[in-house]
Amino acid sequence: MGCCNRRCGLIAGAVLGAVVAILGGILIPVGNIVIEGTVEKEAVIESGTTAYDNWVSTGANVYRQLWIFDLKNPIEVLQYGARPVVVEKGPYTYRIRYLPKENITFNPNNTVSFLLPQGAIFEPSMSVGSEEDNVTSLNLAVAGAYSLVPPLLHFVLENRIKASNSSLFQRRTVKELLWGYTDPLLNGTIGVFSPYNGTYDGYYNVYNGKDDISKVGIIDRWRGEESLDFWDDKYCDMINGTDASSFPPFVDKKKPLYFFSSDICRSVSAGYEKKLNLKGIEVYHYTLQPSTLASPTVNPDNQCFCRDMKTTKNCTLAGVLDISSCQDGRPIYISLPHFLHGSPSLQDQVVGLNPNEEHHNTFLDVEPTTGFTLRFAKRIQVNMMYGPSKVITVLQKVKDYTIFPLVWLNETATLDDETADMFKRELTSRIQMLDIIQKTLLGVGVSVFCLCLISYFVVWRGEGKLA
Repeated sequence: MGCCNRRCGLIAGAVLGAVVAILGGILIPVGNIVIEGTVEKEAVIESGTTAYDNWVSTGANVYRQLWIFDLKNPIEVLQYGARPVVVEKGPYTYRIRYLPKENITFNPNNTVSFLLPQGAIFEPSMSVGSEEDNVTSLNLAVAGAYSLVPPLLHFVLENRIKASNSSLFQRRTVKELLWGYTDPLLNGTIGVFSPYNGTYDGYYNVYNGKDDISKVGIIDRWRGEESLDFWDDKYCDMINGTDASSFPPFVDKKKPLYFFSSDICRSVSAGYEKKLNLKGIEVYHYTLQPSTLASPTVNPDNQCFCRDMKTTKNCTLAGVLDISSCQDGRPIYISLPHFLHGSPSLQDQVVGLNPNEEHHNTFLDVEPTTGFTLRFAKRIQVNMMYGPSKVITVLQKVKDYTIFPLVWLNETATLDDETADMFKRELTSRIQMLDIIQKTLLGVGVSVFCLCLISYFVVWRGEGKLA
């Protein structure tokens, strides 16, 4: 009777263990459904959701650090055609994106439109000096006019340059060079980022994700159009992905992330590199893919971005993007800082450049469940082109087309400790707790089931021998 009770107890224990294990197994898909439902609800861009609160106004402080290339041998370049020697000066740091989105309008087609106001506030404590520091750099007006004025009319430009006492290079304050000054050649205001304060980027139209969460944040239109009109090509004029502040939830690391940047007038992609721990939160680390600025000989998709056969050496030049088509014809070239991933000739033209993958590449750290970008660094260099001329005196010693680096920027932000704690409390800790419960139930259930089953057979064999 005792043995029977023992066997019955062991069978009951095995059944209980199996039930507990099954319960743990059931909780896995059920828990996933609960998590997905919660994330999908909170990721929608509409009033009252977590996504909306962070979308309207950036929670973290966004800073734009700027390094200016200070020219050390302007006379040698002008008189002897020497290579420019530059020294990086910075950072000069500004707080940006502190203004909330404006004119937010929800549309019947499950999109939301808005304007992104631009503003920059100087942060002296995060800078190497004041905005009144002086630097020697390229004369923006002379370089711009060189490309905009047809060669047949360069004699007119030569007269204007002499009359305004202008030269190929100029001495300006940091504030003037970046944000604008009155130029004697143009009789107007010019600057690397002028105009900026008080201007707007957009309109943007993005999907709110209400009918399809896989489209949330993806740009439907920019400035009222579904595609760009800068590149005269269907592929290059595509507006792909989001604005990089967030992506649709449940990120698949096997697929690149696409985003549109109005700064460089095109869409780009970033590829998964590795997992990182950011203040206790697991994130996917994405970097800009080297093929983004590769020459068309390496990446044929970039053929439509090649605009000038002379300056790009028959479209074999890598590492720069000619954005003159979206800058009113001004010869502005975008690259990664210090011409990272660029052709060797770019670095050979200018002395003092030292590209570094860690410090100069663009990256995004994205939380994969929500798709929120929790840390990023957008690194871009602004360059201008000038070249030889037999007519313009200040260009007569120039030997070849030169893409001159003006400034590079590191636009960066990371979530603060308070936001990280809230994120972990509201999402990460719940997911981890559910995962622990699932694994505990599954582990305990399987262990009890196996232990009771083994014990049952041991008792059964023992009774058989006694009989």
